[in-house]
Amino acid sequence: MQHHHDTAQQLLLQPFGLDEDALDATLSRLRQHDVDYADLYFQYTRNEGWSLEEGIVKAGSFNIDQGVGVRAVAGEKTAFAYSDDISPAALTRAADAVRAIGQVGGEGRIGPARKVHGQALYPAIDPCPSLDAAHKVALLEKLEKLARAIDPRVIQVMAGLASEYDVVYLARHDGVRAADIRPLVRLSVYVIAEQNGRREQGSSGGGGRFDLTYFTDEMLELYARQAVSQALTNLEARPTPALPDDRGTRPRLAWCATARSHWPWAGRRFQPQGYIRFCWQDRPTSGRGLT
Repeated sequence: MQHHHDTAQQLLLQPFGLDEDALDATLSRLRQHDVDYADLYFQYTRNEGWSLEEGIVKAGSFNIDQGVGVRAVAGEKTAFAYSDDISPAALTRAADAVRAIGQVGGEGRIGPARKVHGQALYPAIDPCPSLDAAHKVALLEKLEKLARAIDPRVIQVMAGLASEYDVVYLARHDGVRAADIRPLVRLSVYVIAEQNGRREQGSSGGGGRFDLTYFTDEMLELYARQAVSQALTNLEARPTPALPDDRGTRPRLAWCATARSHWPWAGRRFQPQGYIRFCWQDRPTSGRGLT
């Protein structure tokens, strides 16, 4: 888990001239007001997406987001500030904004920095470069061919591939330092099938916190078959037949029960003394309702 902290600091602190001393100074500035809790939350997210339609790649995207959030808690009050600019000056401005919820006169005391390592639930990898551009396009093309080959009624296939690399770093006033690296990939397929002028659709896909090599030929075939099966099922479906209007002919039930009452209001004008008698009789109806 040390790798998480090193990667987070390399992406979120070092490029902007920040270090642990700068974080301590910001947190101490927050604690100069009477706040019970304060933290800094840094985040870096890089994602890309590819989409294929009619056999060609029609769209692609690439995006990077990064920033820092500052939070302070005083009693039941919570204040937040956020900045896309990660710099000492931006941290100071954000800290001055959120510490205003507390009264002046805090001690500015913070705890010694200590790294906290959580349980590793997924690999700390960057999934975006796990396949190059040519292999990503080839993967989408293969998925389309598999879907079309399953049934000739499939007339259109659309597929999408997305990957995301997310790095977060948390610094708390009590000295806790935590980091996480969260990969995420997703592959989806959408098909349209047609028969006798009727069109229906189906979709499938999957993903998780790993790299793009997860999408093997077996996974591609599974997604294609699931999407096509769903479309064909919808294509062959028939409307549910309407229920007949059987009012007046349905068999009816009669039910009656008597129970001893222990309710405090038993014996009042609207309740027989000591007993409650429930009766329900549902008899055949006429055109005007119950008889």
